[in-house]
Amino acid sequence: MTHPHGDRQLCDEALRLYSEALRDGGISRDALTAAPCLMGMALLHPDPMDASVLRPVPPSAALAHLLLPITREIHERVRLTTALADSLAPLTAVPSGDPNLSITVLEGMPLIVSVLSESSAAATSEILTAQPGGNRTKTSMEQGLRNSLAAIERGARLRHIYQHPARYNPNLKDYMTRVPADRLEVRTVEQTVERLIIIDREMALIPADAERTTALEIRHPALVTYLVQVYEVLWALGTPLTEHLPATSPRTQVTPVQQSIARLLVEGTTDEAVARRMGISVRTCRAHIAKLMHALNASSRTHLGALLVQSGLVNTGTNTRS
Repeated sequence: MTHPHGDRQLCDEALRLYSEALRDGGISRDALTAAPCLMGMALLHPDPMDASVLRPVPPSAALAHLLLPITREIHERVRLTTALADSLAPLTAVPSGDPNLSITVLEGMPLIVSVLSESSAAATSEILTAQPGGNRTKTSMEQGLRNSLAAIERGARLRHIYQHPARYNPNLKDYMTRVPADRLEVRTVEQTVERLIIIDREMALIPADAERTTALEIRHPALVTYLVQVYEVLWALGTPLTEHLPATSPRTQVTPVQQSIARLLVEGTTDEAVARRMGISVRTCRAHIAKLMHALNASSRTHLGALLVQSGLVNTGTNTRS
């Protein structure tokens, strides 16, 4: 039969059957004929003891399964963006009399701050920003506030992406109270993204070195459009600041940040790399690891890895690509 909706939606019959599966512990495979979307959304799996029965999968586990390929795509796009910037950076040193260069190297923080301030003051539509880490300093937030208010005065809207630790930063909370709520949306993501600022979908700023003291001002329409697409994928996966982060398993006292760290540890990521991707210090990262060991009663780091897999806090079954 033809199903009346797309493969990423649930119909009324699917909701009814899933509720029945939760209540009874499973449903007959034959019943799925009316709602094949339940399998498409990974909400049911075969009973290993009885092929005619399908067992319900927790929605959180199904969501993690469905988001995995999207997360991989984001990381690939971010890596491609960095590689593209690295490839084009040498070309910006070639002398040219053209005043309309599409990529300009900005060397030194004073010049970067000046260009960003001028561009923000001229914005009329929107400003999109992605900021790595969670420790936003008072100085940087004050500078950001001035730029934001200048843009809002000309009718622009703002969207910011931070990492989850920024939720607990008092400087960000103060910033939020001083920006009109109807002109601002903020979401947080799990792992770090490199700094990205897009103004009116016409100009983008990205770092050009590890210290972020050199930046690329990009005005090439194709490159800016590409960066906007990367931003929109990140935005779709972010959690609004007004919502709580997804809860972890009630069986263990583990925070969402610690669950993210657990996933990276199981992948074999070093403490330093975990800290960098989570936007926290190595010391804070190791403190979270110690709490994970305590929560799971692990006697060693090797033991912790085994317990993380057994506990269900991480899902490695679908990780087939590097």
